[in-house]
Amino acid sequence: MTDTVQHAIDDPDHPQPYAELGLKPDEYARIREILGRRPTSSELAMYSVMWSEHCSYKSSKVHLRQFGEKKPETAALMVGIGENAGVVDIGDGWAVTFKVESHNHPSYVEPYQGAATGVGGIVRDIMSMGARPIAVMDPLRFGPLDAPDTKRVLPGVIAGVGGYGNCLGLPNIGGEVVFDETYLGNPLVNALCIGAMRHEDLHLASASGVGNLVVLYGARTGGDGIGGVSVLASETFDADGPAKRPSVQVGDPFMEKLLIEATLEVLHSGLVEGIQDLGGAGISCATSELASNGEGGMHVWLDRVLLRDASLSPEEILMSESQERMCAIVRPENLDAFMSLCRRWDVEAVVIGEVTDSGRLTVDWHGERIVDVPPRTVAHEGPVYERPYHRPSWQDALQAATPDTLPRPSTPDALRATLLDLVGAPNLASKSWVTSQYDRYVLGNTVLAQPEDSGMVRVDEVTGRGVAVSTDCNGRFAKLDPYAGAQLALAESYRNVAATGAEPLAVTNCLNFGSPEDPEVMWQFAEAARGLADGCLELGIPVTGGNVSFYNQTGDVAILPTPVVGVLGVIDNVERRTPMAWGSDGGVLYLLGDTRDEFGGSEWAHHVHRHLGGLPPRVDLPRERALGEVLISGSRSGLLAAAHDVSDGGVGQALVEMALRADSGARISIPVGVDPFVLLFSESAGRAVVVVAQGDEARLAEICTEQGLPMARIGDAMPQERTLQFDGLFAVSIDELRTVHEATLPAVLDA
Repeated sequence: MTDTVQHAIDDPDHPQPYAELGLKPDEYARIREILGRRPTSSELAMYSVMWSEHCSYKSSKVHLRQFGEKKPETAALMVGIGENAGVVDIGDGWAVTFKVESHNHPSYVEPYQGAATGVGGIVRDIMSMGARPIAVMDPLRFGPLDAPDTKRVLPGVIAGVGGYGNCLGLPNIGGEVVFDETYLGNPLVNALCIGAMRHEDLHLASASGVGNLVVLYGARTGGDGIGGVSVLASETFDADGPAKRPSVQVGDPFMEKLLIEATLEVLHSGLVEGIQDLGGAGISCATSELASNGEGGMHVWLDRVLLRDASLSPEEILMSESQERMCAIVRPENLDAFMSLCRRWDVEAVVIGEVTDSGRLTVDWHGERIVDVPPRTVAHEGPVYERPYHRPSWQDALQAATPDTLPRPSTPDALRATLLDLVGAPNLASKSWVTSQYDRYVLGNTVLAQPEDSGMVRVDEVTGRGVAVSTDCNGRFAKLDPYAGAQLALAESYRNVAATGAEPLAVTNCLNFGSPEDPEVMWQFAEAARGLADGCLELGIPVTGGNVSFYNQTGDVAILPTPVVGVLGVIDNVERRTPMAWGSDGGVLYLLGDTRDEFGGSEWAHHVHRHLGGLPPRVDLPRERALGEVLISGSRSGLLAAAHDVSDGGVGQALVEMALRADSGARISIPVGVDPFVLLFSESAGRAVVVVAQGDEARLAEICTEQGLPMARIGDAMPQERTLQFDGLFAVSIDELRTVHEATLPAVLDA
């Protein structure tokens, strides 16, 4: 029997499975208070998914407010936090939207579909703004490379990311693949999408205009993903906990491709008043958010929803997270034209409701009222927790356990062996095993892709205007100091974008942490959010949106705090981009910035000694801005022949990556009085290696002096040689470096 509103009134004490749906007793009591009665089973389903951690941000809202309160003033920001994705003006009437989200827990349960539908969901967020998706990226993290479960999860995730993105015809231009034992059992699968549009094509998610129609279009609603990410991402995986394994969504990229084209055509034809994608929480989310952002009222005939499975109950239809679906608000006089365009793209569409001025979201099922709620209480007025947090009791001891006492290589042979060891370390080795499964150049506008510092795509084929995007995070730095760790992630991403010649404009983030119910994890989150907000204010680039992913832990073991930061920058002509590799003309190599003895959280300490302790590298954001100015102006003026940021692995790794990209050698001179080990392997921030033509050294010195940026000549590119020569120390051939660098992942994953 269907549980109607009248039944709820007549049978107020009917037992309800609110705990099984993830609601706390006080949350259930609050729902009863809002409604003045017990909820129907359909209302309970809606509140449970919309008030989940994944959808409501109930544990993070109080900290995320800083991104608005500390937002730097910038004319470029068109749409900020609160919409499906942020939008920035990049000039010439063009706007770009970008966002990163997580699909971590579903990707552990079902790696292929979890990753694939993560890509599909973020693509729909982008196109719901009115933008055409132009590229995707995938920051990924797994357990140790040689762990049996990594061999189960990683290939499926990569196949899912590649399979879905390749079928959509979207280039995958960047991201990361990081290995650490804390991600064993809890991989991080973050997906980013970038879209471009003309200013006039911008659309927002609201249901305005009383009498306008609510049209559900795209794939049919099925039983896959019932409760999906909204429940999976709001519960710790624990053998002793509740058996929450809702089915992971099943993706159909070919349907999504048709949906993209149909959506852009109906939007650009002026047939849509408001639009919302169906992702986490499905119809519950789309209807409640559209209603509360518009006139405040909506009526839905749920039995009109087209189904793949006729046995679904109304509760399941409301909770299903089936993919490739959108919800549009359409004027009655535009309905025929809307439906005609959908048919042209072979996309099913059906009117499921209308906009009202009732101030209520009402849902009927075969003529019976099963939902009657104030929509804002579902979509925007869920619980807000000020979770208790405190600095971990072990933090002081962790920071006191510095890597200073670890044995360091000092002889030429030991330095050479260390360089080769790091070049082949899983976190520093070539990721071509992964990226070769992605189409990086489809659409013909990809200018830079992995392993370059940033992905870059051309937006305007006439002027050559384009955007560069990078995502970064060192979770070890964030474990040592979450405030500084978040700023170091921001700084590295900012530096990567500037290294290609693009001017950083905006930030998106995916904040991946353990359980918010653990006060020590909550402290990590609070510090990272504070650090990122302060850092964005200092660098003058706003956070435009993002995602929080909690409960990333197995039992009571949390992942490394992992605030992934994406930075987007604009370049007025992609032809003047700065590549990583020096060219056939060679040039002089300079190291910009200061190198200090900083090894806390470094790849050397992690890979060689399995050590984590001390403090991360010092953050100097004014120095990062100065370095960015040099890299950008050096690109605009044609001064820089090549540039590469210095980060994981230090200068030694940066030089190896440049040499391998150039497929030629260089002669490196360690400045007098400098410890070769520190120069080669320290991970001090605010540094880059650049290449200028002989005769241009004075021009470089002039712009560095203007910015107060130290520079040191460290060698010469030797395009005719096949050896990386460290004068007075050792040499290693390009062929040996390539063999070591490229062997690591295939040796394990192809076995």
